[in-house]
Amino acid sequence: MLSGPVQIVVIIAAIGYVLVRRLLGEPVQAKRMLVLPAVLCLVGFAHLTEVPQTATSVVFLIVTAGAGAAIGLGRGLTVEVSERDGVAFLRYTALTVGLWVVNIAVKFGGGFLLDAIDPAAEKASSSGLMLTLGIGILVEGLVVLAKAARSGSHVDWTIRSSPVADNRSR
Repeated sequence: MLSGPVQIVVIIAAIGYVLVRRLLGEPVQAKRMLVLPAVLCLVGFAHLTEVPQTATSVVFLIVTAGAGAAIGLGRGLTVEVSERDGVAFLRYTALTVGLWVVNIAVKFGGGFLLDAIDPAAEKASSSGLMLTLGIGILVEGLVVLAKAARSGSHVDWTIRSSPVADNRSR
């Protein structure tokens, strides 16, 4: 499906896209908060199933997915949710960016550690990188959506945009 270098470029592009948009700030929209991470999870899972997994790689995948979810929860809690013209608006804080750095360090540090322990397991588990990244971003998005919903500001819950709705908003 995706070769190692292509997968790394896709992952860097996904992280960069999320970081830039959310550092600048954007309205809270379910589509943006859930679709990209869901696609990353699906592509990551498909890629994962193409590579034979060892018991060690499965355990490592479970641990890194749990760590990614926990860090995603932390990132979601640090995202600033405010109101602009009645619409919920999100913006990353310095702490959120710091947690991204921790997340990346945990992913790559864990990979180096696993490679030292069991090189075959590291090759198998690296195929789950996109899946664990998607899980972390998905958890972050769910936390931010929950914060925005509790704020009383408008949250766009539509997943598909329709031309009728787009014309009415003008």
